[in-house]
Amino acid sequence: MHIMEGFLPHPWWEIWFVASIPIVAYGIYQISGVAKKHPEAKPLLALVGAFIFVLSALKLPSVTGSCSHPTGSGLAAVLFGPAIASVLSMIALVFQALLLAHGGLTTLGANTLSMGIVGPVVAFAIWVVCKKTNVPNSVGVFLAVAFGDLLTYVTTSAQLALAFPTAAGFFDAFVKFGTVFAITQIPLAIAEGILAIFLFDFLVKYRGQLLSAMGVIKLPIIAHEQEGKK
Repeated sequence: MHIMEGFLPHPWWEIWFVASIPIVAYGIYQISGVAKKHPEAKPLLALVGAFIFVLSALKLPSVTGSCSHPTGSGLAAVLFGPAIASVLSMIALVFQALLLAHGGLTTLGANTLSMGIVGPVVAFAIWVVCKKTNVPNSVGVFLAVAFGDLLTYVTTSAQLALAFPTAAGFFDAFVKFGTVFAITQIPLAIAEGILAIFLFDFLVKYRGQLLSAMGVIKLPIIAHEQEGKK
């Protein structure tokens, strides 16, 4: 999904930067609010940021100029919302570009938009719907993370198609890019969704009170689980 350094032509890399900056700026503002209201959430923020960095560094070659990998940003959106997920994703993308030559600085806006904004927005929307319809947490987390991952790649396919349309136009290029991505990304999305369930359950077990205070889960759910263990 990370589009490599220098691969996007003018004006597309600039356009994605401009589109991403307001969301990331709002995410920084939200992080400040979370840190003030829930100081005990700072280690969790760091943990989720590290999770995004490690997971999205596990790359497989895919479409020319890009790659496939899990994102980690869907779970970040479930825990902290999409704006904060965009900040954590951009930080991970910067370090990957500088330290691992994974992605790039000129393509940072495009990669942030797909992995750090569109994917988390989709994941968060699905999570909210699942909570309101009383879908079990494990199912909600899986659906949110898996579809957030997939929509990240749909976005990257659109970005590449806009920059490199075929003779038949944008839609033809979009289908071709998306088809190639799907070969690796569908199983990766399923695997990421399953991994997210285990991590979420771990956090509920050991940081349930914090998640409840942040509005991620409802306290009665935690109480019920604790009563069951007794």
